[in-house]
Amino acid sequence: MTRVAHRVARRTEPVSLLFRLFHTVRHLRAEQVIYRLKYRVLPTRVRSVGHISRRPWANRWHQPVLAKRSLVAPATFEFLGARGRVDGAADWNDPHRSKLWLYNLHYLDDLNAEGCDQRTDEHVRLIESWIGHNPAGHGIGWEPYPLSLRIVNLVKWLDRQRRVEEHWLRSLATQASALADRVEYHLLGNHLFANGKALVFAGVFFDGTQADAWLAQGLAILERELPEQFLADGAHFERSPMYQATLTADLCDLVRLADVSGLASLRACRGAWAQVLARATQWLEAMAHPDGEISFFNDAALGIAPSPARLRSYAESLVGALPPAPRAIDGSIRLHSLAPSGYCRVDLPDDGVAIIDVAPLGPDYLPAHGHADTLSFELSLFGTRVFVNSGTSRYGEDAERLRQRATAAHNTVVVDDENSSEVWGGFRVARRAHPMLREAGERDGRIVIDASHDGYLRLAGRNIHRRRWIFEAGSMRIEDTIEGPFRSAVAYLHLHPDVVVERLSPEDRTARLRIPSGRTIEVAVTGASLAVAASTWHPRFGVSIPSNVLVLAFEESAVSTNVSWNRSR
Repeated sequence: MTRVAHRVARRTEPVSLLFRLFHTVRHLRAEQVIYRLKYRVLPTRVRSVGHISRRPWANRWHQPVLAKRSLVAPATFEFLGARGRVDGAADWNDPHRSKLWLYNLHYLDDLNAEGCDQRTDEHVRLIESWIGHNPAGHGIGWEPYPLSLRIVNLVKWLDRQRRVEEHWLRSLATQASALADRVEYHLLGNHLFANGKALVFAGVFFDGTQADAWLAQGLAILERELPEQFLADGAHFERSPMYQATLTADLCDLVRLADVSGLASLRACRGAWAQVLARATQWLEAMAHPDGEISFFNDAALGIAPSPARLRSYAESLVGALPPAPRAIDGSIRLHSLAPSGYCRVDLPDDGVAIIDVAPLGPDYLPAHGHADTLSFELSLFGTRVFVNSGTSRYGEDAERLRQRATAAHNTVVVDDENSSEVWGGFRVARRAHPMLREAGERDGRIVIDASHDGYLRLAGRNIHRRRWIFEAGSMRIEDTIEGPFRSAVAYLHLHPDVVVERLSPEDRTARLRIPSGRTIEVAVTGASLAVAASTWHPRFGVSIPSNVLVLAFEESAVSTNVSWNRSR
């Protein structure tokens, strides 16, 4: 971590907590405030459900396997790079474990993970343990989000079993009843979508008046949220490639449920779901690198959601063949603009890709997974990641979480040691940057992307950061301009851990980078000093890998950074 990154993380506190809260809360929707107050005041009451029967389906549940095994040994789970045994009641809500680890435990994802059909006896013991050690309404497992994911996992698993115990069904129905009374209207976003999906699954799985009410409630949520949460280019509106993958899998499951259940109310929705699924799959692929994995904008990490390739396979089994993923054709440079969500993808010859962020952090009322990364970018050359945003290794409210959300952890510019958007806490944002895309197109045989943001207007210099990317054969030039007076401005170029700084010349402001294939990349800077500092990269939760970052300290208001590479060996 650079000293500057430490300093920015410390200085994200505005002049007062009240001021920061005002600029955070003023963007919330009325229903978020109302339901937050309602859920704080009213106690949680879970009504146990007695005998309930199953609804007959046209076919049994089947789908491609998306999740990796998490039950790695008897009563032993591995999540987020950490293992733990779950033997008794205390283990299900162990205060020594992170809440995210416990959330993953309560999802019961292993019921449908790789090799799940060979672990049926273990899964029976797991379900019995969960029911026996998590009484109705008590513990993390009864929070709406883990309830939602577990309900779906249980429905899929139960439909594949030849023997189903009555108390399993009663437990599942009680969980559905609890979720129906605690839908996350105070959060909205991906949580609300997961709630709606789970209620649909429960309502389709069971029969009777209560099940019909769950189904109607779930379908109403999805009908309301589908056009709200998915933009015209297929992006989920929280603009996290990781959550995009999760929501794409949700859409796949809903379309599959319409097919296997044969229920008329779901078949009526199938067409709309399938159209959004096709667009969502294509957006996810546009935000992926040549290595097949997602880019790191906002909260994003590998290993949490299915890969783009697995999701394409699942989606195509439901909606038919999709157009191929973006790529350069015939050695040319190709621009793929995702204007509704605010991203641009530039495909370069020889497996090169630049992904550029001209996007808002997310919907104004829900920036929880947003980072202060406006006008950042990632670059792969020759199939290898070169410039990377720092990624996400943890949630929570500690200094490291704040540092990873800060501007200095991304490939963009910090002005006067402040973040471009005022990220704070674990999932809060006060004043935030508003980007403007001025140009994205071809000019004189080059691809030019010109954008700016107003996140620094709140500073004494009323600053605007303007950035222009210019792509030509074998080169990318970045032109940064800071409008208005400033004390300091620093641009960061975070290197993938496999990229070696082979040579650094502060005198002539040049550096030579070497990637594992042996190819070299030249970086030349004008208008700023050039140094290298230690940093870290976080490709997965719980993982921190040492890396380097190029630090460009502005000496003028305009800085040009030329990145060039030789296409021939």
